[in-house]
Amino acid sequence: MTEPVEYDVVVLGGGPVGENIADRTCAAGLSTAVVESELLGGECSYWACIPSKALLRPVLARAEARRVPGLAGAVEGPLDTAAVFAHRNYWASDWKDQGQVDWLDSIGAHVYRGHGRLYGARKVAVTSPEGEHHILSARHAVVVATGTRALLPDVPGLAGARPWTSREATSAQEAPGRLLIVGGSVVATEMATAWQGLGSQVTVLVRGSGLLPRMEPFAGELVADALREAGAVVRTGVTVEAVVRDGSTGPVQVVLEGGETLEGDELLVATGRTPHTEDIGLDTVGLPAGEWIRVDDSCRVPGHDWLYAVGDVNHRALLTHQGKYQARIVGAAIAARAAGIPLDTALWGAHTATADTHALPQAVFTDPEAAAVGLTLAEAERAGHRVRAVDYDLGRVSGAGLYADGYRGQARMVVDLDREILLGVTFVGPGAAELLQAATVAVAGEVPIDRLWHAVPAFPTIGEIWLRLLETYRG
Repeated sequence: MTEPVEYDVVVLGGGPVGENIADRTCAAGLSTAVVESELLGGECSYWACIPSKALLRPVLARAEARRVPGLAGAVEGPLDTAAVFAHRNYWASDWKDQGQVDWLDSIGAHVYRGHGRLYGARKVAVTSPEGEHHILSARHAVVVATGTRALLPDVPGLAGARPWTSREATSAQEAPGRLLIVGGSVVATEMATAWQGLGSQVTVLVRGSGLLPRMEPFAGELVADALREAGAVVRTGVTVEAVVRDGSTGPVQVVLEGGETLEGDELLVATGRTPHTEDIGLDTVGLPAGEWIRVDDSCRVPGHDWLYAVGDVNHRALLTHQGKYQARIVGAAIAARAAGIPLDTALWGAHTATADTHALPQAVFTDPEAAAVGLTLAEAERAGHRVRAVDYDLGRVSGAGLYADGYRGQARMVVDLDREILLGVTFVGPGAAELLQAATVAVAGEVPIDRLWHAVPAFPTIGEIWLRLLETYRG
């Protein structure tokens, strides 16, 4: 074991969150070390956001082109899957992280490859792939940004059946003939859209009553309808009791409650995430291993004035853009505290995270897209707000009709009747994700409806939905 090497800040985890923290702390003049056991750039860059969207974009573009008069006949054939995979591989940097290494070097961060563990207060022990050992000591802060990994349910036979998780689903180099998907949330619906479009016969098995359960019910209904129209099978209210797979390349069988058996060439299990905290030394500082890490609004761990947990590990919002938002908050908070400056939450709220609990935006890149921010109607009612849901058929907006023939979609805004502000907004339809930022500004800024009335949407765009929702609200 070498003598401790001292830095101002040590970041455990070099994904998008850890990189953003390093960017902010280095810019503040704080010496920063980043410890990463896999690829710098993390899950989002290689196995989640980026490769999944690279797979989905051709599928969605073809689906939209088929609805455009004069173009539909030109896109009837199958996709060039080799070109799609090559494009995806490019955007995943062929699963090499030299670009991220060069970027971290350019901002002055020091990279340590290997498994990092907390080693008591303000220290991180690193074991390199070559077996070298280092102790890193932090003058001001240690930041845990280790993210999550796929959660496999305790189903007999599943562990030995070589199931796909999100990693395999986004990095596969050919389309399986038959793909069974267990789960109904974002990963399940996006990968069902992608692989059905890329030539697989997809069957989605959902334990609950519908898809996208954390969104308004109509979101899951519209996505399920579109998947079925594309040729996929969507079954709700089913429970997987066992999984059987013989050999290394044979088909996989899923046994449902009641004894029915389904067979596929691959099985994707997309039933949730679990924190990547089981072996990072939390026990050395009195915290339980393998659990989510509780933090305050500056993402600092209570009782440990030097320890922060940022991104998925704190369970506030398991989304890359929200983790990066937290990273910006944490970078500013660490820099302020290191300089002895009291945190000034009045200055743009620069040191306090609120958007990851108050105005959380999310886009699901299915066909149709689903985008939402803030509370659903049910969530607002459970929270005790006096609310009204205002709905409008997105397909009736002139811009949507020009966008595609037979445009189908739905919009809802949830209005706080006492304050006349928006608590939540949901859009479902082709291209709907591009409407999300305006809704996020309205919800996060608590913009009064009387002011929104004067934010005039351009004609003829799908954004004219705002005018129709407000007209409907006013009656």
